[in-house]
Amino acid sequence: MIQLQALSRTYASDEIETTALGGIDLAVEAGEFVAIMGPSGCGKSTLLNIIGTIDRPTDGRYLFEGADIARAPEAALARLRRDRLGFVFQSFNLIDELTIAENVALGLAYRTMPAREKKDRVAAAMDRVGIAHRQRHHPHQLSGGQQQRAAIARAIVGEPRLILADEPTGNLDTENGAQVMDILGQLNADGATIVMVTHSPSHADIAKRTVHMLDGRILSSARRAA
Repeated sequence: MIQLQALSRTYASDEIETTALGGIDLAVEAGEFVAIMGPSGCGKSTLLNIIGTIDRPTDGRYLFEGADIARAPEAALARLRRDRLGFVFQSFNLIDELTIAENVALGLAYRTMPAREKKDRVAAAMDRVGIAHRQRHHPHQLSGGQQQRAAIARAIVGEPRLILADEPTGNLDTENGAQVMDILGQLNADGATIVMVTHSPSHADIAKRTVHMLDGRILSSARRAA
């Protein structure tokens, strides 16, 4: 599904040039669950942002399902994000003024489909993560764990081929973090490809492969024993 080849990302100012990623080679197959680990500032989130086309590489190639999108037009990348990618963030990124159902429906905001189909998809996504009974509530009325489940529902309502999760349990206690990981594990078992940044070794162990990073480079990539 994904191939990164000699991929780098540098940021330049008037006085200094900083290398966030240097010479990344990484392949992610369809159906994999990959955890990316490493200390703060090692380039994990930069790598995830490039995979999610939120940022662009300075050099190198990014092949998504065989097409090199490293320098694709922004309009093409916007369609890719809309149709094939789902995002889960540490801070949930829910809109307080909207109900949970309305927040989940944002995952279909740029899709053209009948209102009935959109409503059915939103209901199915909320039911899948166990928050259907909270559809008329607002984010501030939910626990952190419930808010993250709503964020996952928003990410999957469009049936993306790839789910990108940036520290999805970082703001949660142990119990709620475990519940979120159970949901991600089930989504992967049902066929979703997941790339997740995490600081938690126990949560990384749920993934099928763990990639360790340091100073903008990949140190190792190890598959979990069956």
